[in-house]
Amino acid sequence: MAADLGKNATEDTTEGTPLKVHDLRPAPGANRRKVRKGRGEASKGKTAGRGTKGTKARGTVPVGFEGGQMPLIIRLPKLKGFKNPNRVEYQVVNLDKLAALYPEGGEVTADDLAARGAVRRGRPVKVLGTGEISVAVQVRVHAFSGAAKEKIAAAGGTTDEL
Repeated sequence: MAADLGKNATEDTTEGTPLKVHDLRPAPGANRRKVRKGRGEASKGKTAGRGTKGTKARGTVPVGFEGGQMPLIIRLPKLKGFKNPNRVEYQVVNLDKLAALYPEGGEVTADDLAARGAVRRGRPVKVLGTGEISVAVQVRVHAFSGAAKEKIAAAGGTTDEL
């Protein structure tokens, strides 16, 4: 029966039995021992992948060491300050702009200012006190400067923060 299966088959191979994991073996010569470098002349010793001579062949060298030259990390300028990740970036509207947009007074909201093209939609709005306002406006936005609050109140208007 073994002669029918070919020259690679062995005597104990039986047809119809399923292949099992514990029967698997690597091909002859597939598994080789690890080369232990740097363990003496007899076992691939010599330079052990470090080239010949020099500091890097003999011991540890600090990362970034440039042979006594001023290292790159020290030559570069240091960062100044920091960027606050919690900073709120307001869109500003001055009182003179409000007076031009609302000559009769009325209610002012962030959405209404966006509809009139003074600010962009979806960002916080702050009213600043540059300019004068003479009409009573009821302003509801995210923030006000102190001068803006005083001038709106002097004109008979109200301020309300969202």
